[in-house]
Amino acid sequence: MDQEKDTHTKTETQDEILLAALKLFAEKGYFNTSLSDIAEASGIKTASAIYHHFKHKQMIATALYANILDSLNISIDEIRRKNQKPSEQLHAVVDLFFKLTDEAPEIMQFLLILKINEFLPEAKPLLETAAFVKIIKVIRNGISEGEIRNIDPLLAQTYFFGIIQNTLRMVLTGALDKKAEAYQSQTWLIAWNAIAKK
Repeated sequence: MDQEKDTHTKTETQDEILLAALKLFAEKGYFNTSLSDIAEASGIKTASAIYHHFKHKQMIATALYANILDSLNISIDEIRRKNQKPSEQLHAVVDLFFKLTDEAPEIMQFLLILKINEFLPEAKPLLETAAFVKIIKVIRNGISEGEIRNIDPLLAQTYFFGIIQNTLRMVLTGALDKKAEAYQSQTWLIAWNAIAKK
């Protein structure tokens, strides 16, 4: 019983460390965030106590990236199950990204603003992760079903998500002063019209 309690507490502490690190990385950047900063933000007495959970800061960033991508992958699977047409699936993905930008901006800053390859050089680039490979499949299906123009699926993804990502980056950096939701419908229309079969 005590071991169960210790394991649960250890998991909770790790989650608190990851949450604190995510916020700090988003606010200050990876390189400007120290283990002491993370310890203080997560309520741990000393930076050395973090070593009981993570060997170094890069390990924290690796765990964060994996957790975010796992959640994103699960969300994409759910979107694909709930929506039949590729256009509906893409629309739901865009809805998810805009919702995350407003409700969990640290996650989107981690994915879109931070240069992950600078501090996680071994990590897969975002577009090669399972979630984005599934989005490419949605685009391929859209091409084969005649909803999306017959262009290279990678180009279609670049045109479509380039518009989405740039809009979200502008919201996250404050270049656009309203919440992401305010720009969602016009961004969707422009992105979709960039790839939709006329």
